Amino acid sequence: MSWLKRLGMGLGVIVSLLIIWSAAGVIVYGPEYVRRVLVSRESSVDDYLNNFRLSELSASETPFAFEVALDEEAVRSAFERALGVEDLDEFLSDAETQALIVIKDDSILYEGYFNGTRRDSVVTSFSVAKSFDSALVGIAIDEGFIGGVDDAITDYLPELAERNPGFESITIGDLLRMAAGLEYRELRWFLFNGDDPLTTYYPDQRQISLENTHIVEPPGEHFNYNKYHPQLLGMILERATGMSVTELTQTRLWDRIGMEYDGAWALDSEESGFEKMEAGLNARAIDFAKFGRLYLDSGNWLGEQVVSADWVAESTQLDPATQNEAYYSKSFGPYVYDGGKGYYKYFWYGRLRDGQPADFAAEGDHGQYIYVSPANGVIIVRNGTGYGIPSNEWIDAFYTVAVGL
Repeated sequence: MSWLKRLGMGLGVIVSLLIIWSAAGVIVYGPEYVRRVLVSRESSVDDYLNNFRLSELSASETPFAFEVALDEEAVRSAFERALGVEDLDEFLSDAETQALIVIKDDSILYEGYFNGTRRDSVVTSFSVAKSFDSALVGIAIDEGFIGGVDDAITDYLPELAERNPGFESITIGDLLRMAAGLEYRELRWFLFNGDDPLTTYYPDQRQISLENTHIVEPPGEHFNYNKYHPQLLGMILERATGMSVTELTQTRLWDRIGMEYDGAWALDSEESGFEKMEAGLNARAIDFAKFGRLYLDSGNWLGEQVVSADWVAESTQLDPATQNEAYYSKSFGPYVYDGGKGYYKYFWYGRLRDGQPADFAAEGDHGQYIYVSPANGVIIVRNGTGYGIPSNEWIDAFYTVAVGL
């Protein structure tokens, strides 16, 4: 038998196995999910801007505008020193940056756009969306829809307890801390049954989060980054308030903090219509900065308390009880803990400062950041189609630049 014939037979076997594998995925999970996994594979900026149905957010009737007091050279010099680069704008372009905005004391010092992006270009959040989720939970507690972070999640999602009574021990706070004790294996041998593709592409996130969550340890023992957490919180918000997450975002945040542009939540599917709580908020960079301003000012917006100051502090500042290496020992934890310099609290990342309030940040895949330094009155927003450099190097740079401005 010639080598060419053997090659053809081998390729035929591979193709047959792929067809059988895909067919099995379709039988178990449905054709739309399998199509999404095979076509999209790793999620990208384009997924959230183009490949999901959107639930629209309308610009505020009273848009807020930051003061402009440009000091571009000071910002460039501070970043060039922090990053060890010679030309900040060239570096940002090469590092797949879409937008970089630096604000100090309510004034824009630097606002730059790259790689075809402009001020009115829509950028996406990835996991920055989770920090918005956290704010919505805080507002729901402030308004009495939710009792508090110590409420059992089964108070709102009783079907979980019907499947496993152990869910009664998991609280809303455990979800917000990413410490509910739920299993999360990003990829499994079958690919389609990995938790990461399921929580990204399955077209009914309510169903998959209620039926495919499994307890593997008691809550509170470990930080374990897990995208079922925000999905479950989204359902709790829906049931507690009687509103969609889009409506809550519109009425409790978008309108009240003067978002200048329209935005949108990506949905799991048109049929399900559930917001992709883990990563699906789309907006303009300048409006993401307004969310940073809200938290910099302890939840107050021009004299109105949009979210309570207590919630902002509780969400973003360190819980000493969890500040140990063992708590952060799983998967993504060592990056967060960073040798004791960092922590995670209620869907926000924190960075300690000696003798001063900690900095905190909303962070998303491919390098989306809303970085807030209360001690220095600084907000930094960066969006991109890729990181360009390791994420911890961005955070180190933001930390250093905030002091130097």
